[in-house]
Amino acid sequence: MEKKPHHKTKRRITVKRVTLFCLLAAMLYLAAFLAAIHIAGTQDNTRPADVIIVLGAGLRRDGRPGWALTRRSMQAAELWHLGIAPVVICAGGQAEPFPRSEADACREILQNQGLPPSAILLEDKSRSTEENALFSSRLMAERGWTSTVLVSDSYHMLRAGWLFTQHDVEVYASPVPAKRIQHPHSYPHSLLREFLAFHWQVFKDALNLPVTHLSGL
Repeated sequence: MEKKPHHKTKRRITVKRVTLFCLLAAMLYLAAFLAAIHIAGTQDNTRPADVIIVLGAGLRRDGRPGWALTRRSMQAAELWHLGIAPVVICAGGQAEPFPRSEADACREILQNQGLPPSAILLEDKSRSTEENALFSSRLMAERGWTSTVLVSDSYHMLRAGWLFTQHDVEVYASPVPAKRIQHPHSYPHSLLREFLAFHWQVFKDALNLPVTHLSGL
């Protein structure tokens, strides 16, 4: 007489199937979200606005702007020369152990590209994208500005645009193309980092946690 499978064996098989299904679902979700981040970064809807905002990026140890901040600032300078907006806000505070703020380094690049001091406004308190949006939107509100051309790397645009719209800012994205990233291998890493940062922000908002600057996200 054939023995029936033990109930524990059935349970193990069920657990394995459920685990495999959850793993596949998680992988599909990750792939779909990374695709959404990438696609958002290819959408350039630059148009005339009240102000151009450059989102900060890390500096070198000696205070010189890193490549990410350089390419973002250079793009903002090009937009200013095209007459897209009369003023550029450089966003980004000072983090230890750097000798100056990201906003100040951005200003240096813009001035080297021919922008007069009167066309540059600094937001040098923020230490994260969330704070970029918070403090930059306050500067805009003080001056009656409601629309911005937002400049950052392509992988950053989905989260950055979402954060700025939470402060009632009309955002026109001007992403720096992925092909301008100096090290091609850093792009997949940046996509994964944005995936984590986006979901951390959603988690914070759901629990109504205060503004943070976790790892400069």
